[in-house]
Amino acid sequence: MMVPVALLLLGALTAVVAPRLLARADWPDREPVVALWVWQCVVAAVLLCCALSMTLSAAAAWQAVRGHVFAPAPSAVVDAYGLGSTGPWAAATAVALACGGLWSGAMLVREVVRAGARRRHRRAELLVRAPMLPGEEPVGGRLVVLEGERPGAWWLPGAAPQLVITTAALRRLKGRQLDAVLAHEQGHARARHHWLLYCSAALAGGFPQVPVFAAFREEMHRLVELAADDMASRRFGRLTIALALVELNEDRGVFGPGATSQTHVPERVHRLLTPPDRLTALRRLKLTAAAALVPVIPVLVTLVPGLRALG
Repeated sequence: MMVPVALLLLGALTAVVAPRLLARADWPDREPVVALWVWQCVVAAVLLCCALSMTLSAAAAWQAVRGHVFAPAPSAVVDAYGLGSTGPWAAATAVALACGGLWSGAMLVREVVRAGARRRHRRAELLVRAPMLPGEEPVGGRLVVLEGERPGAWWLPGAAPQLVITTAALRRLKGRQLDAVLAHEQGHARARHHWLLYCSAALAGGFPQVPVFAAFREEMHRLVELAADDMASRRFGRLTIALALVELNEDRGVFGPGATSQTHVPERVHRLLTPPDRLTALRRLKLTAAAALVPVIPVLVTLVPGLRALG
């Protein structure tokens, strides 16, 4: 009954090694979309290790579960997993991992509910500050201009998504800068980056002591902005989106000596003004394929005893 232990060790190894390798690599800032995919595969592999270990531990602890998991398998396959030679730790491991899974789901539901509440509050506030005209129907993609002294622009997702921009931002943005900001926000919406933020926040909030989940949340916030910057810069140029970022954030203190590291705005502007060389298409393909194989490893580890028994 070593497979559940091996899966837990594999998950722990992946959680420790993968973030360090990604932190040392120089390509994530050059290819944020690929980096987003790699991070998702790493976290999926960690979660898959836990789920498979829970399943096998439950099969070892309870005959009813074993009957469902190995129902179509011959007896030689069941014997290969050594399910009958387990101690009381199998049930404890299965229960602990199941509770972790339920907790993760609860945290995700909490994040979605909170995001929905924030969105409804912002929509209600938006209707007060920019009410619809009589007979006007909510239309998706509608641009709303708010009177405000602070420059800002944001995308409000939902059934009828809206792009909101303040009058201060309109006064500051010149030429195609406004179009670049709109393209940036629309890039977030098209890629559904908010779901990545929900999932990463749920894992980091539910398991604050697990470093890989905290790093996952931090990198998701950073990489989705880089990816949206690239989407906008392909249409309007890197200089245009860089100047737009400066105009929108100049009064927020993000460029001064007391700026917090959470904004990432100075790094984004520097990256846009001094663009790094992109990876070749072949290397991007290799990284994407290699990342897709990471979640496959736990499945192979789980199947090895059964495949050996079948010869």
